[in-house]
Amino acid sequence: MVLCEFYNKTIPCCFFTCPIVLLCFLDIYYGISLQYIGVTVRDALNQAMDEELERDERVFLLGEEVAQYDGAYKVSRGLWKKYGDKRIIDTPITEMGFAGIAVGAAMNVKLHHVPKLSHHILFQAGLRPICEFMTFNFSMQAIDQVINSAAKTYYMSAGRQSVPIVFRGPNGASAGVAAQHSQCFAAWYGHCPGLKVVSPWSAEDARGLLKSAIRDDNPVVFLENELMYGVPFEMSEESQSKDFLIPIGKAKIERQGNHITVVSHSRMVSLCLDAAAVLAKEGIECEVINMRTIRPLDAEAIETSVMKTNHLITVEGGWPQFGVGGEILARIMEGPAFNYLDAPAVRVTGVDIPMPYAKILEDNSVPQIKDIIFSVKKTLNA
Repeated sequence: MVLCEFYNKTIPCCFFTCPIVLLCFLDIYYGISLQYIGVTVRDALNQAMDEELERDERVFLLGEEVAQYDGAYKVSRGLWKKYGDKRIIDTPITEMGFAGIAVGAAMNVKLHHVPKLSHHILFQAGLRPICEFMTFNFSMQAIDQVINSAAKTYYMSAGRQSVPIVFRGPNGASAGVAAQHSQCFAAWYGHCPGLKVVSPWSAEDARGLLKSAIRDDNPVVFLENELMYGVPFEMSEESQSKDFLIPIGKAKIERQGNHITVVSHSRMVSLCLDAAAVLAKEGIECEVINMRTIRPLDAEAIETSVMKTNHLITVEGGWPQFGVGGEILARIMEGPAFNYLDAPAVRVTGVDIPMPYAKILEDNSVPQIKDIIFSVKKTLNA
C-alpha cells in the first residue's frame, strides 16, 4: 500500500482520489475535523442528539458500539462520557433484540388493575429511544419490530398508543462493501403506512430533521449516508440554534432554475447540484429539489416546480423497480402537474442488480454526474 504524509499523519494515497472518503478517514481514525470549512454531517447529528438528550431525560440512545467506542462512525462521539450507561447503551449484535427493546421502551402503558390481586400493576415506559443500526442493511434483521411493532401500533390501538422512536443509521451504497451492505431502504420503508421516513443531505438537514424526528410522537426511520458523514457544510447561526427544527414532510429547493426540475434525496443531491453547475455553463438551468423526507412526500413542492419548468427527472441511488422516483412520477401523472409536462418524466436510478464489489463495476451501478447530465439533455432534447 502506498502511504503519504498529510496533517503529519500517515494515510493511504488512494484516499486522495475521493475527497469524501478522505474526510471520513481523517475524522474517524485521527480525529482531524476540518471545522473551518463548516460543520460536518457527523457533527450535526452528534449535536442534535446531544441537545435532545439534554433537553428531555426520556431520550436515550442504544445500538452496537454507540457508547464506549463512540459509534462505528463516531456519530455518538462523547455522548457516553457525558450521559453514562443508562442513556447511551451498547447492545449485543442482535438487531431484532435491541430494536424490540427500543420499541417496548417507547410504549407508554397506563396503570392497570389486575383481578384477584389486591394492588395495581404499573408498567410504564414512555421513553423516546434512538435506535441506531450500524447500517440499515442490518435493519432487515429487525424489520418485524420496525413495521409490525412500531409502525402499526398507533393504528391498531385506535390512537391510544403512540410509539415515539427514531431508527437511524447509514443507508444506501457506500464504497467497496458489496451487495449485502449497499442497499437503499428509502422505498422499502417509504412503502409502509405508520412510518415517517427521512433522508437528509446536508448538515442543516441532518441537524434540524433529527431533532424533529426525536420530538415526533410517531416512529421515524432516519436514513443517513456513510459517505456524507465527513462532508462539511456552511451553517447559519439560526440553524445551529438549540431551537432549530426542520419540519418533516417539507422539501427544499437547493438551486433555482426554469428549464427542468431535478428531484433527489440524500447523497444524490450533491451529484445533482454538480450536474446543474455543468449544465448552467451550457445555458441549461436546473431547479434542484432536495426531498429531505420520503414519507410523507412533499408532492406539492415538486408539482409547483414542474408547473414552472415543464420537465422532470428524478435521481436516486436505489433500484428502479417500485422505487422513490417511480412514486414521484406516478404522483405527477395523477395530479395537476401532468398537463404541464412538455416531455416524458425520466428516472435516473441505480442499476437493477446486486451491488458488485469491483470498483469499476460499482461505479457503473450507481448514478454518476454524467448520467444526470445525459438524462437532462435527453429530456430537453438539447
